[in-house]
Amino acid sequence: MRKILSSFAVIFLVSANGFAQNIPMDPSVKTGTLSNGMKYYIKKNSLPEKKVDFRLAINAGSILEDENQRGLAHFMEHMNFNGTKNFPDNKLVDFLQSIGVKFGQHLNAYTSFDETVYMLPVPLDKPGNLDAGLKVMEDWAFNATLSDEQINKERGVVLEELRLGLGADKRMMDKYLPKMLYNSQYANRLPIGTKEVLQNFKPDVIRKFHQDWYRPDLMAIVVVGDINVDEVEKKIKDNFSKYKNPAKPRERKSFDLPNHKETLVAIETDPDATNSMVQFIMKDSDAYQPDVTIEQYNESLIKNLATTMLNNRLRELINSNNPPFTFGSVYHGGTYARSKEAFQGFAMTKEGDQLNALKVLLEETERAKKFGFTQTELDRAKSQILSNYERSYNNRDKTESDMLVDEYVRNFLEHEPMPGIAWEYEDAKKFLPSVTLAQTNDVIKKFVKDDSRVVIITGPKKDNVTMPTEAMVLNTFEGVKMADLKPYEEKATIKNLVKPFKSEGKIAKTETDAKLGTTTWTLSNGAKVTFKKTDYKDDEIVFTARSLGGNSIIPDADYNKTQFAFPALAEAGVNGFSKSDLTNYLAGKQVSVNPFIGGLTEGISGRTTQKDLGTALELVNAYFTGLNYSPEAFNAYKTKQSAMTNNLLSNPQFYFSNEHAKFMNQKNPRFIGIVPLEKEWANTDYKKAYDIYKEKFANAGNFQFYFVGNIDEAKFKNEVLQYIASLPSTGKTSTFKDTGYRQITGDYTKVYKKGKDPKSMVTISYTGEAPYNEKEALALEALGEVATIKVIEKLREDESGIYGGGARGGMTKVPYSGYSFSINFPCGPENAEKLTKSAIAELQKLIANGPEQKDLDKYKEGEYNDHKTSLKDNMYWMNAIAKNQLDGSDKYEILNYEEKVKALTVKDLQDVAKKYLTKGRIVATLMPEDGWENAKKEEAQPAVIKAGATN
Repeated sequence: MRKILSSFAVIFLVSANGFAQNIPMDPSVKTGTLSNGMKYYIKKNSLPEKKVDFRLAINAGSILEDENQRGLAHFMEHMNFNGTKNFPDNKLVDFLQSIGVKFGQHLNAYTSFDETVYMLPVPLDKPGNLDAGLKVMEDWAFNATLSDEQINKERGVVLEELRLGLGADKRMMDKYLPKMLYNSQYANRLPIGTKEVLQNFKPDVIRKFHQDWYRPDLMAIVVVGDINVDEVEKKIKDNFSKYKNPAKPRERKSFDLPNHKETLVAIETDPDATNSMVQFIMKDSDAYQPDVTIEQYNESLIKNLATTMLNNRLRELINSNNPPFTFGSVYHGGTYARSKEAFQGFAMTKEGDQLNALKVLLEETERAKKFGFTQTELDRAKSQILSNYERSYNNRDKTESDMLVDEYVRNFLEHEPMPGIAWEYEDAKKFLPSVTLAQTNDVIKKFVKDDSRVVIITGPKKDNVTMPTEAMVLNTFEGVKMADLKPYEEKATIKNLVKPFKSEGKIAKTETDAKLGTTTWTLSNGAKVTFKKTDYKDDEIVFTARSLGGNSIIPDADYNKTQFAFPALAEAGVNGFSKSDLTNYLAGKQVSVNPFIGGLTEGISGRTTQKDLGTALELVNAYFTGLNYSPEAFNAYKTKQSAMTNNLLSNPQFYFSNEHAKFMNQKNPRFIGIVPLEKEWANTDYKKAYDIYKEKFANAGNFQFYFVGNIDEAKFKNEVLQYIASLPSTGKTSTFKDTGYRQITGDYTKVYKKGKDPKSMVTISYTGEAPYNEKEALALEALGEVATIKVIEKLREDESGIYGGGARGGMTKVPYSGYSFSINFPCGPENAEKLTKSAIAELQKLIANGPEQKDLDKYKEGEYNDHKTSLKDNMYWMNAIAKNQLDGSDKYEILNYEEKVKALTVKDLQDVAKKYLTKGRIVATLMPEDGWENAKKEEAQPAVIKAGATN
C-alpha cells in the first residue's frame, strides 16, 4: 500500500470507522509513473540467470477501433515488427535472432479487445543487450515508421492469419456471437477485423489509430530479470519520459456487456463441426470491481472454494462409468468485457447430447444451491487451494521471470492485486480455516440467476442427430428448478492406498557419476534407481520409470487390438479404488503419476514435492501391483474419446493429416489411423491390453527409475526401499525390437481435397534410412532452424503468402537409424503451387550454396540461450539422463551440447542438405473441394479472441 499510516492511525480507523485494509503491493516490485503517465514495474529475479523478460502493455485494443479501422489494432501490432525508427523494415527480427531470440517461440505479441501486449525475453550474456531490449520497447511504444510499402506488404500476412480462422467454428460463431455479446460493442470488434477493411484501408487510417492510442498514459513497461533495478529505473526515466501525450487525447472509453431480462439461446450446427458443446452464462447484476481490500480478496477465496467443490462433483460424474459428458466445468469470472463477470459453465458432449449436459450442469448447481456442500467437501477444497499456494510459496525464490511478468501486466490493465506470493500464502493460511459452509453455500445462491442468461449450443449438422429447440432449452431451466433432487452423498475416503506392509527390499549396489551429479542404486529386486539432487526448484521432484520393449514387441494382430486401449487402463483405478476415489485421496497433495505403454518403452511418469513424495511412490507401487480391471471404466473412456474423435474427419486439416499418414504408412499393417474411430473401437480388446500391461509391470527388475529435484536423500531412501524395492520381479530382461516396417520413400506429389473454405496446407518431406551420425543429426536439426528463417523471410516477409510456417529436421537412432526433414505451411489454395516452388527454391539455395553464416549464427545463439535456461530445469535433466537407457547415446551430451553446436559449420549444414535433400521428395497439399474458386467470398471473423503477430 503506497499510502503510509502509523500503526495507531490504522487501528483507530479500522476499529472506529470500519475502514477496510487494502491489499498491499508486493514490496519486491518497484513501481512508478513517469511525468507523462506511463507506468513501470521492475523486479530483480535471477531465474533464468543472465536473462530479462520485457512486456509492453498498451491499454488499447480492437474495442477502440473506428468502423473503418476494424482489424487495425491487430494490424498495428504486426507493423511494429515491420519497421521502427531504430530497426527499419524487417531489421528488428533479424537483430533479435542474432542475439538468440527466436521469432514466434520467444518474441511475440497479441492483440485482444481491450489491450495489446508485446513480449520480449532478452539474454544478458553480452554487453548492450539490456539497452537493446529497452530500445525495442521504446520503438514499439512510440517509433513505428508505418511506411506505405510495409503496410501494403503486411496486408497479405494478416489476411492469411484471417484465413486460418475460416471454418465451421467461425461460421457458427458468426451466428451465436450477437447473443453471447448481446447489445455490446464487443460483438462488432473482434480483433482480427474484417476482410474488407484489411484489404482496402488507406495507410493514414492505421496511422490515426497509432496516433490516438499509442501514447504514454495508456502504457506500462514491465522489466523482470537478472538486472539492477535502480539502473533499469533510471534508463526508463531517461528514455521514456520525453514522449508526450496528444494535446487533445481521445477519451479511452470503457464498454459494457449489458444485462437483459430474457434468456438468450443460440443453437448452431455445421456439417464440418467436429465437437458438440454447450455453454451457459449468467451475468452478474453489478459491474465488475477489482479486489482492493483484504476483505474483497478473501471473498474471492470463498468463491474459489465454492466453484472448486462444484467442479469436484462434476469431475466425479465425468470419471464415473456413465459420464454425462467428456469434459465439463463451471467458474465465476471474466467475460469478454472487463466490466462484467459471470457464472459460467461449459461441457463437451457426444453428439446430440448437449441438452442433457446442460441439464446436468444446472442440476449440480441447483443441488449445491438447495442443499449446500458437506464439511468433508469444504475441507478437501481448502486443502487443494492451500496446497497450490504452498507450492508456489515454497518455490518463490525459484520462479521463472516469465511466470511473474504477466501478473504485473494484469495489475496495470485490469487492476488485479499483486501482493506477492508470501502475503497471499500467509493470508490463505490465516483465512481459509475460518471459512464456513454457510459462506460457501451463500456464494452459490448469489451466482444463480433467472435473468441475463445466455446458452450457446453447437455441434455437427447431421440427418440422424436431432438438436434441441430454444423452447426445450428454456424448459430445462424450469425443469431443474422443479426437479426432485437429493443431497449430494459423500463417498468413503481412502485411508490407505496400499495396505501397510514391511518391505524386505535392499540396496544391492551404489554407483555415482560425479560429472552428472547422479547416484544409481541397484535394488535387490533388480530395479535401478538413478537420482540427481538439485536446487533448481525449492520444492519439486520429477520422475520417470522406463522399461525397454513397449508395444514394439507385441505381435501385429494384438497390437492393432490394443494400441488405443492402453491410454484407458489407468481410468479403472487401483487396489479396488476408482479414479474418483484416487482424485479425492490426492486432493491437497501435489502428486501426478501416469503409467504408459509407448512405442519402445513402458513406464510411469510423474511430478511431486518433497512432502508428498511418499504418496507419489505409494501410487507408483499401486500401478505396478494393483491396477483394477474394469470394462465399465473402459467403456466410459471409449464413450468420452468417441465424442471428441468421431467427427474429426470433417475437419479438413485433420483429414489431410490422417490421409497423408495412411499414404506414408501404406506398407505398415500396424498403422490404422492417427486416432481411433468407430471401426477401430469395435476391434479394440480391453482385456488383452490389460493382460499385456500386467505382464509388463510384473517385472520391476527390468525398469530403471529416474528422479531429479530437491531430494532429501535419507527420506528418499526410505520411500524407495518401501515402495520400489518391494516390487515383484521375474529376473527376465526385455528390450524393444525393430518391426521392420518403414514409411514409403521416393518422389511423390499428393493432393488431398477436403472442405469448402479457401484454405490449403502444404507439407514437403524427405525421409529414409541412413546410418546414425551424431554430427549429421545435429546438422539436420540446425538446417531445419535455418530453413525456418528462410521460409519466414521468403514466403511471409517477401511474398506475403503465409502467416506462419517452418521446417524441422533430425535423425533417429532407434528402433532403426534414419533421417527426416520437412517444411510445413498453411496458405491460400490460389498460392499453394507458387509458394511450394518458392520453398523448394529456398532449399535448393541451401543445397547449392549452404546457409549464410549469419543464419547459422542465429541458430547457435538461440540454442545457447535455450540450453542455458534448460540447464536449470529438472525435467530437462531427467529426460537427458534417461535418454541413454533407450538409445545408448552419449550420457554426457547435456554437458557437451554447447560445444557441439559451436563446432557446426556452414559446410556441415550444406553437406547434410546435399546428402539427404536431393532425392525422395514427397509434396502433399491440402486443397478445398472442387468449386471453391466460385464460392462466395465471405467476410472473415474467426473464432479467436486474441490475435497474434508472430505465434
